[in-house]
Amino acid sequence: MLHLTHDHDAMHKHGGHAHGVGRHNHGHPNDYGKAFILAILLNSIFVVAEFAYGFIANSTALMADAGHNLSDVLGLLLAWGAVLLSKKAPNARYTYGLRSSSILAALTNAMLLLMACGGIALEAIQRFSTPPAVAELIVAQVAGAGIVINGLSAWLFVKGSKGDLNIRGAYLHMAADAAVSLGVVLAGIAMLFTGWYWLDPAISLVIVAVILVSTWGLLRESMQLALSAVPQHIDVVRVADYLQQRPGVAEIHDLHIWGMSTTDSALTVHLIMPEGYPGDAFMDDLAQTLKTRFSIAHSTLQVEQGTTEHACCLYPSANSNHEVPHNHTHKSH
Repeated sequence: MLHLTHDHDAMHKHGGHAHGVGRHNHGHPNDYGKAFILAILLNSIFVVAEFAYGFIANSTALMADAGHNLSDVLGLLLAWGAVLLSKKAPNARYTYGLRSSSILAALTNAMLLLMACGGIALEAIQRFSTPPAVAELIVAQVAGAGIVINGLSAWLFVKGSKGDLNIRGAYLHMAADAAVSLGVVLAGIAMLFTGWYWLDPAISLVIVAVILVSTWGLLRESMQLALSAVPQHIDVVRVADYLQQRPGVAEIHDLHIWGMSTTDSALTVHLIMPEGYPGDAFMDDLAQTLKTRFSIAHSTLQVEQGTTEHACCLYPSANSNHEVPHNHTHKSH
């Protein structure tokens, strides 16, 4: 942990600044380079093979799914690019580095999934009117290979999906593909024995619904992070209560918490301590607890003695009654 102490004027005497690890210990994005390479290679080969067999079998479903898988390969490339960008150190232009690119990648991945769902749904609806005859056995066999490849690809990211929204986007892409392939296998087998070609679009629409449900959470959370919302795993009220209850803290204000990336969170806050700066050890302990208890990796703590009135510039005095909870909190006596 890096701890910096800044000298300010009488109103802002000292500040604590700490860096830490990511919000979870389920696997950092830096650990997934090989997983991305393997998944991209496997799925790229499968896209070519699936499209070719779809053409041979006269199956628009296989060719459409190949196009869907191609969008997933692009999504994997996007997510991997974000992982590489997140490793770049901060500089004079990008003082947080480029780690926020992982948020943009997660958001784009969610949008790609929704677009893919739209394409599949449109194709399925069109096929209901005149379901074409297809080579059912080839369809089932190729789709079965898709289950193996996409299932393996999803497995590569399942651990990291619990702690990184960007990795979760890659995982959902692969898991959705495995579900689509399973549906195509079932449709192929059923059509082989019954000749009911309408089963293909019917199962496709069911799969689209499943993908939409799983993707909605990814879209919502990535959009929130893109708008600098408090990450879902952090309870801002608990953080404010913890800071407020520290010895020597009379009140707090200007509390802001946001996600710097899909794994790292940041916090800034002003602590009013009438007795003055409490010492580096106190600030170090505060920053360490914010990291370990609340998963806030990067905290900036500013100490004031409360000799003058302060108000967050984001909340004009005319609207002071509409501030967020704990933006200006007094200790109970």
